Formats: sequence, structure tokens, C-alpha cells
Amino acid sequence: MPIAFNEPLSFLQRITEYMEHVYLIHRASCQPQPLERMQSVAAFAVSAVASQWERTGKPFNPLLGETYELIREDLGFRFISEQVSHHPPISAFHSEGLNHDFLFHGSIYPKLKFWGKSVEAEPRGTITLELLKHNEAYTWTNPTCCVHNVIIGKLWIEQYGTVEILNHRTGHKCVLHFKPCGLFGKELHKVEGHIQDKNKKKLFMIYGKWTECLWGIDPVSYESFKKQERRGDHLRKAKLDEDSGKADSDVADDVPVAQETVQVIPGSKLLWRINTRPPNSAQIWPARRRSGWRRSREKHGGSGPRRRRSGRRGGSTQAITPTLGPPTGCMQGITLSGISPTAQISTEGLEGPGARDRRLTRLDFLEWPL
Repeated sequence: MPIAFNEPLSFLQRITEYMEHVYLIHRASCQPQPLERMQSVAAFAVSAVASQWERTGKPFNPLLGETYELIREDLGFRFISEQVSHHPPISAFHSEGLNHDFLFHGSIYPKLKFWGKSVEAEPRGTITLELLKHNEAYTWTNPTCCVHNVIIGKLWIEQYGTVEILNHRTGHKCVLHFKPCGLFGKELHKVEGHIQDKNKKKLFMIYGKWTECLWGIDPVSYESFKKQERRGDHLRKAKLDEDSGKADSDVADDVPVAQETVQVIPGSKLLWRINTRPPNSAQIWPARRRSGWRRSREKHGGSGPRRRRSGRRGGSTQAITPTLGPPTGCMQGITLSGISPTAQISTEGLEGPGARDRRLTRLDFLEWPL
């Protein structure tokens, strides 16, 4: 895959973004009723994928045995992840509250599928959240992520699929449907679902967008609102069907226009709202990546060193490992287990000044052409 499709992060570092809204776990641990705890856990499960909005870059695959550790005393948790398998690539993680109120752990095996114009990532693996105070364990699997226009056109992302969150002690279950975009983009980013007890009786309805916020309301008010909405929607549907004849598999998928923000049903309860992003956050990583390439070229006098394959004109490579330093300005904070902090590479067969005893990173071997 071309380097332009990557963002300068390890997948292990990307996993830590699940904890951005960790306050939802602390809130769930303090709730006395299982229904209220499930509401907070469902909001946390949706918030864990919210960081992927407008993040069309693919993280770098970690090395086997690579680890990443993060401790946030201000947010009350510590987190560690490790690459435990290379083929297939499996990343495991474990997090715990500093006040010993929760455990959060699991493994992720992203299964990629290429569909011509899009790439689909199915995050296989079970995620488990344990609320130690209530002796409860919740399990679920993340929705499928799809990046469109990987060949031509503007990249855009969507999440779809069904997420089922199960409370193994009480039998409560939350079923969340991440809606696919559809032909006209009406369902883009939408999430709808419900919480039911062990007898499959609906107790609470959930709706919103995984890119913005999540709301909840009782089932009676929700169904009443939906009936009124359907009465005024069938007239617009007949008009939209007249324009549904343009579908060409040889052109790029147009980026759907985001519909109006979530329409809040009167009497709804706010479960979660996404944190405000910095201005121009979608352009930060591409700009830093280009800046890193430019500084690397200037440092090595042009095109940079060339890597030779084994058996060609005597060139050899020894102890090629990532380092803790960020010479390209892209990777920071990666912790590696059992790997030397420096690396030596023989200069026989290499071109360009400053090639001797140069420190390398994984990005060096991915950025420069063979």
C-alpha cells in the first residue's frame, strides 16, 4: 500500500484513542441501576469509534512484540497495548482505572477487504469492560469501517453494522445499528438502537450520530415521534425515487453531504457529546507527513539513501529497528520492548552523504523508494 495512505501513528497508539471519553466509564461505575449503567457503557462504545471521523489514513502495522503505554493521572487510567501476532496481525490491550474501579481489555484483528473503489475494515475481536464495584462484565465488537474512493476521488469514511453490548450478570443487552450511508446520504453517521432486559423487553431507546452525540428516550415517546415523522416523510420519498437512476461503478463515489444535525426528540436525555476538535484537525497529519519528508530529503542531500535487497552487489543490513527519536518529525511516544534504541547499517552500496552510523526508524524504510 502506498505510504500516502498511512498516517504517522502506530496502530497500538491509535487504540489508546478509545479512552478519550473515559469519563463515561467512571460515570457508569457510579450509577446504582443496571439500566443507567448500560446507557453509559453504550455511549462509551460509540465514543470509542468517534475519533475515526475524517481519519482516512491507515496506521502503521506494529512490529511483533512492540508495546505502547499511556498513563493519564488527570483522567484516572493507565493503558498498555502490545502486538501479539504478526500473521494474522493481532493487537491486544489492557487498561485499568487508577482508582481500581474498572478493567478494559480486548484484542483486535482488523480484517481488510478491497472492493475496487473502497476498503472495508472489519475489526474482529471482542472488547470487554468490567465494572469491579458492581461485579459486571460487558462485551461487544466494534462496527465495520469503510473508506471510499481509495483509487480516485476524495476519501471519505463511514461506519456500519450492528453492535450488541451484553451485560453478562443481569442479562441486559444494548443493540446499536450503525446505519450505512445509502444512496442519498440521508442515513450518514446515524446510530439507532435500544436497551432490553433479559426477557427482550425494550426499556430505553438510543439515537444520534457517532460523529456528534448520542441521545436516549423512553420507547413510548420514541415510537410516537417516529409515527409523526413517517406521515410527513412519504411525500418526500416519492420525489427522491425519481432521481435514483444514476449509479455508475466506474466513477468515484461522491462524498455525501452531511444532513442536518441530530433532531432531538422532546424529553430526550443526552448520553454523550463529542469533544471539540482543534481547527483544521483533518489537515494536521498530511501536513506533518509532508514536512517530515521534506526535512529528511534536506538532511540527506536530495533523494535520501536507497535500500538494497539482500544478495545484490554486496550490500547488507544489520539490526534494523525503530528508535525512540523522531528524526522525521512523525512518530513520538512509541515504547518498544526488547529492541535496541539504536541501529547500525553498513554503508557499502549506499549513496548519499551522512549514511554511516545513521539512526533509522520504521518510516525510513517505508518512505524511501527501492
